[in-house]
Amino acid sequence: MTEQDINQLLGKLPQLKQEIQKVIVGQEQVLDEVLITLLAGGHGLLEGVPGLAKTLLVRTLSNAMDLSFRRIQFTPDLMPTDILGTEVLEEDHATGKRFFKFNEGPIFANIVLADEINRTPPKTQAALLEAMQEYEVTYAGTTYTLPKPFFLLATQNPIEQAGTYPLPEAQLDRFLLYIKIKYPTELEELNILTSTTGTRQSQVYPAISGEEILQLRQLVREVSISDDLLTYVNQLVRATRPDTTSSEHIKSYVRWGAGPRAGQALILTSKARALLQGRFAVTAADVYTMAFPVLRHRILVNFTAEAERITTDKVVEELLQHIKLPKTVLV
Repeated sequence: MTEQDINQLLGKLPQLKQEIQKVIVGQEQVLDEVLITLLAGGHGLLEGVPGLAKTLLVRTLSNAMDLSFRRIQFTPDLMPTDILGTEVLEEDHATGKRFFKFNEGPIFANIVLADEINRTPPKTQAALLEAMQEYEVTYAGTTYTLPKPFFLLATQNPIEQAGTYPLPEAQLDRFLLYIKIKYPTELEELNILTSTTGTRQSQVYPAISGEEILQLRQLVREVSISDDLLTYVNQLVRATRPDTTSSEHIKSYVRWGAGPRAGQALILTSKARALLQGRFAVTAADVYTMAFPVLRHRILVNFTAEAERITTDKVVEELLQHIKLPKTVLV
């Protein structure tokens, strides 16, 4: 790609954000983290109380891109075949022969919204594992490739526990980012009330294509990161583990630390954040910012931490203060 092609491609990102912001008021950090997940080629888990436009955000994102979109509403009676698809017996009217034909499920789309993913049993949750990791689905011994790009966003409600099935750690680790949605500010909430209770409706137009998303994903991997910053990321992830850390805070409050996938996720998302801001080099600010959504679901605190209401975000904050940044790294 020439420099002109790259600049033209990067110019699509502000356009994409503008289209989404026609509908979504505020939530700047959440929107950035969703786009970073998309650019880094991973999947995101959105958590927020009802009414914070989680579903609307994903639907608007799909409208702002020229990609196919499917929504799966997770319920306790949902089966794996309801997601992946199933074989049906059909007959060739010309020959009279019968054969099995695979009917693709809603997972076969570019953007998939797994709404309230914690409302379905682990058996159905696990049906997403292969799709999320390998970008393919295996049914009756045959492997079917998912369309590219493939991007899954799951939502869950943090306040309701009755009738929910917490995601196992193995599946949580498949999500690149764990994105928490907070309440809007007073001014943002006023703008929401004004824009959603009248007759005016904003029209969202596609600002980017699937092919351009794939090109941007390749561009993300070409963003440079210094060796010192790579070493810092490695030290940061290893310091989350009680058996390899020098932090007494971690030893006191953490049961299990993050695995190597956390380091990969932190580097890729830091590169994506740099590119989203028009830079071609990762800084310490990128790592600091992405450490929370990357690590908050990959660290398992113990009973003492739960009793003292110490969250994984507080653990990450303590960790960032404990592991010193090399002086040669750009802040």
